[in-house]
Amino acid sequence: MSDDLFDKLPASGGEAYDGSAIEVLEGLEPVRRRPGMYIGGTDERALHHLAAEVLDNAMDEAVAGHANRIEVTLEDGNRLTITDNGRGIPVDEHPRFPGKSALEVILTTLHSGGKFSGKAYATSGGLHGVGVSVVNALSSLTRVEVARNKELYAQEFSRGAPQGGLRRIGAAPNRRGTAVTFVPDTEIFGEQEFKPARLFKLVRSKAYLFAGVEIRWKCAASLASEDVPGEATFQFPGGLADHLAEQIAGRECVTSQFFLGSQDFPANDAGLEQGRVEWAIAWPLWSDGSYSYYCNTIPTPDGGTHEQGLRAALTKGIRAFGELVGQKKAKDIAPEDVITGSEVMLSVFIRDPQFQSQTKDRLTSPEAARLVENAVRDHFDHFLSDNRERGKALLGSVMERMDERLRRKAEREIKRKTATNAKKVRLPGKLTDCSGEGDGETELFIVEGDSAGGSAKQARDRKTQAILPIRGKILNVASATADKIRANQEIADLSLALGCGTRKDCNPDNLRYDRIVIMTDADVDGAHIATLLMTFFFQEMPEVVRKGHLYLAQPPLYRLTAGKESAYARDDAHRAELEATAFKGRKVEVGRFKGLGEMNPQQLRETTMAPATRSLIRITLPPEYEGRAAVKDLVDRLMGRDPAPRFEFIQNRAGEVDRDLIDA
Repeated sequence: MSDDLFDKLPASGGEAYDGSAIEVLEGLEPVRRRPGMYIGGTDERALHHLAAEVLDNAMDEAVAGHANRIEVTLEDGNRLTITDNGRGIPVDEHPRFPGKSALEVILTTLHSGGKFSGKAYATSGGLHGVGVSVVNALSSLTRVEVARNKELYAQEFSRGAPQGGLRRIGAAPNRRGTAVTFVPDTEIFGEQEFKPARLFKLVRSKAYLFAGVEIRWKCAASLASEDVPGEATFQFPGGLADHLAEQIAGRECVTSQFFLGSQDFPANDAGLEQGRVEWAIAWPLWSDGSYSYYCNTIPTPDGGTHEQGLRAALTKGIRAFGELVGQKKAKDIAPEDVITGSEVMLSVFIRDPQFQSQTKDRLTSPEAARLVENAVRDHFDHFLSDNRERGKALLGSVMERMDERLRRKAEREIKRKTATNAKKVRLPGKLTDCSGEGDGETELFIVEGDSAGGSAKQARDRKTQAILPIRGKILNVASATADKIRANQEIADLSLALGCGTRKDCNPDNLRYDRIVIMTDADVDGAHIATLLMTFFFQEMPEVVRKGHLYLAQPPLYRLTAGKESAYARDDAHRAELEATAFKGRKVEVGRFKGLGEMNPQQLRETTMAPATRSLIRITLPPEYEGRAAVKDLVDRLMGRDPAPRFEFIQNRAGEVDRDLIDA
């Protein structure tokens, strides 16, 4: 290669890029230049991360057994003080930095601290020695007081720089520990201030995570509110169990007892303790669920390997229990079936944890998955098998979610296939189909007559709602022969529109719509037509009913108007209720709808079709008729050829009919 190669390269534009352009940032300057690398940004979340860093250090002292009390004080001027009664930061001279105390080194040097070797702390939240030094770098004022060996010391800093050396304040015979006071720098965070409610919640959650610590909260009177007291003390002997009980707050759960426990991890090959795990889980009947994961008292909102271990333990445990009780389908249970909708709290304490970033949102320590799974699995097996009725209740709930998941998966696959073959699908001429391009679930409204069908077509959401008018009373399939059913045009059109087959060929996975809504007039004839349609679906498409696809619309019977105010009433009882409450003492004009065709499209949309304002009743099988044979017997008695059972039913139930409804 020629020695003059570099001379032949073209010159670049702009300023020269040579050795002098390379900056070397020293001390805490990298933190101030790039705070996002250390606390994830400069927004509200990052601001509160400063408080978490200091509080985590105090919690580490408590978990290590050296402190049992922490005080958090928020003052006016965005000034926060966190105090513990632990050992106190060392104040003697650091051997590698002559003339500097260990306290100053810790506050002004990145990657300095007592948590690298594991000698000072077996488990801790601080790992990289950057937490409190980052807080110092990003604060306009930091003051540290240390009570150690019955002496009180203090040192102040500004934007990471010492404002004088370490000073001995005087004797402190009744005090020990560290107090860190800091004011976040407005040059970094602007005018943002600590949110008392957010800090209060953080402090409270920390107290749940370690039963042996008492945390005292104080805030200035100007910052207190109905939700945030001026003073409070937290100590929870039950740990996560207390937290879960408060969060459930009396809601009904699948199992009356929560799945609670804790377990020490076995020692490693070197004989060192590896930590412990604590958990508290409940399965509310109606809940979107919430999930709280912690490592060494630090929240890990994105979960991680400890979460994976828990999910594996629960999934394998419920599958094994399903096999034990003879439920073969349990082998298809997935982790999301067990976790979805549950209230989960998981806290682990482990040596040298690894996180995805300095903000510690996700635990990545690979051994955590194995340790947690092994610790939790045995306890969960006992929880299920010690009380088999409890285990079966949870298994049943989990399998319902599994069935729902598999159904939705099949629907998505069918929709993808249908989208590619849409031009090949033959549909009845009376069907006004939806485009299926909306974000919501698709619906087929079965309406009586062309008049109601016309209004419904104008009222619908064209992307998600399809309309199929039927003529008069549909054939009573309970008393008709198979040949007559096959020859009936209305039934043929309905079966063709739904696309899922009938009788033994009925497969709900092939259903073209997520919901089938029977929308008939709010009168006796409408109820009769709805009954005939429900009979059709039970006999011809029973699995569609069992899977929860069939609904009844609830159109209003009356429109009540007083001045400019109007309201709709479902029936006479609802009308009387409105007249006695919302319209009490007012002159009310009452209009009665003779049918859906009389309602203008806007009224029909608002009262009966728009998901935000309508009411639907899902058609299900009563518990006493869960068996197919029992329901078939009920339908045959009430809808079959023999009128005697029907007459007997009417006689027995006549007294339950509302007389006002008959008069109407």
